[in-house]
Amino acid sequence: MAAYIGLGSNLDEPREHVSRALNELDALPLTHLAGHSSLYASAPVGPQDQPDFINAVARVFTRLSPLALLDQLQALEQRHRRVRQRHWGPRTLDLDLLLYAHLEWRTPRLTLPHPAMRERAFVLVPLAELAPEISLAGETSATLAQHHDGAGLHRLLP
Repeated sequence: MAAYIGLGSNLDEPREHVSRALNELDALPLTHLAGHSSLYASAPVGPQDQPDFINAVARVFTRLSPLALLDQLQALEQRHRRVRQRHWGPRTLDLDLLLYAHLEWRTPRLTLPHPAMRERAFVLVPLAELAPEISLAGETSATLAQHHDGAGLHRLLP
């Protein structure tokens, strides 16, 4: 199944954390990295007393179930020394399972598609770069990303 993962970091060399995590996604069990967006810099959501984030979106093909993939993503965050000190606080690595095939799913641990992705330029712009045709509640990621044009998101040069 195709799945899309949002990546973000704003601590301890964030660009390096995101770049390493992109490579590490390809090493997850039963999973293959099929592509990723450019890296983007964005202001934090929530508390503003923290550094800007580096963000990207990756597409993987996986035979893991959504919850098994989520477990692998959380283990990868832990290998990057992720500490959850406060809601929307700074972090070395944040991995969000955004989409899993066309699955709509709601459990206490995981909601698919990710419930806040339509409001987040740091998700929509990289997703539109990677997969402009993806439909989110009847609109393409490219159309939704246009609504966030100029929203403080900056594409980084390689």
